[in-house]
Amino acid sequence: MTRLDRRAQIIAVSLALLAGFVDGIGFVSLGGFFVSFMSGNSTRLGVGLTHDLTYALTALGLIAAFVAGAAAGSLIGHAAAHHRRSAVLLTVALLLALAALLDGFGVAAAAAALMAFAIGAENATFEEGGETRVAVTYMTGALVKMGQRLASVLRGGSGEGFFAYALLWAGLVSGAVLGAASFAQIGVAALWIAAALAALLGLIARADPA
Repeated sequence: MTRLDRRAQIIAVSLALLAGFVDGIGFVSLGGFFVSFMSGNSTRLGVGLTHDLTYALTALGLIAAFVAGAAAGSLIGHAAAHHRRSAVLLTVALLLALAALLDGFGVAAAAAALMAFAIGAENATFEEGGETRVAVTYMTGALVKMGQRLASVLRGGSGEGFFAYALLWAGLVSGAVLGAASFAQIGVAALWIAAALAALLGLIARADPA
């Protein structure tokens, strides 16, 4: 995050907001499962294996969709070369729009899988050399970085980067608030908002190839 230029940092925070928005919709509509936070789904998978097999299968399906999306995003980004960010984000927009359509036609399970697939793909936006430079859909790493920066300050060192990671985390939380609020008003159709945001970010990224 700290190695990105200012425009890329703004895109990263916007992507965290997008992930939080979609995850908020998914969490409410799926009754406590995630389409972005796979650590949470992994815990639900483990608990479900001992208490409720249906829960375990739901969690496993979302995890599989997320991993497949991450792989697809990586392949698309690699094929797009210097237009990686734009190609990945426009793909995410298309996937979210399709998820909204499927839910509108009553195919809720497929819509949920596509949501997880899309957020998995989003992680390829800042991929470099086969590795994600910035985690924009999960915040455990950002919170650890914040703690490390605090420790550095307490040792008399620099806390540089603390606010960048804090802003990334705040973006995801803000997105979750907006996603849950939007779901309360229009249901899963709120995914159209997320698709529009992803498309806008894709067009912005198109003007700044990376």
